[in-house]
Amino acid sequence: METKIVQPWMKGLIISLITITYSIALYLTGQWQNKSLGYISYAVVMGGIIWSCIYYANQMEGKVSFGNIFAHGFKVTATLIVVTVLYTVLSVKVIFPEMTDKILEITAKELEKNPQLSESDAKKALEFTGKFMMPFMIGATIFGYGIFGAISSAIGAGVAKKNPQATPFDQQ
Repeated sequence: METKIVQPWMKGLIISLITITYSIALYLTGQWQNKSLGYISYAVVMGGIIWSCIYYANQMEGKVSFGNIFAHGFKVTATLIVVTVLYTVLSVKVIFPEMTDKILEITAKELEKNPQLSESDAKKALEFTGKFMMPFMIGATIFGYGIFGAISSAIGAGVAKKNPQATPFDQQ
């Protein structure tokens, strides 16, 4: 009986659902600004992608190359990015629309702490932040998860067991 390979989009979906659930829990408990708790999400992403790479190599019985495993891990990352960007847009626009106001309020308080910033400059900075918040959030998600995904895929491909006798013709 042939082993059915778990598709990378399924693994990416599972990892993204875990991180989304975690971020919702942080928001509802008021801990969404706690940076140390936020790093746990990145640890889950890295661990999930590394696990995905190793699991893929095991399912293929080691008949894969570093590149095959890396590509699998990056497909998981791509799915994770798409789902997370969709969640980010939905959360800010539909699920938690008050989040934008809270972020702008925090930004205003931080700008007030800077004595070198005039009131008009602070107002312009706040307007700029409000206008471009969504593109910045999407860009940060794509860039951050893309970098973490590439690093995790490389680590996963490096530590996964590979069969050195496998030829390119053995691979699917």
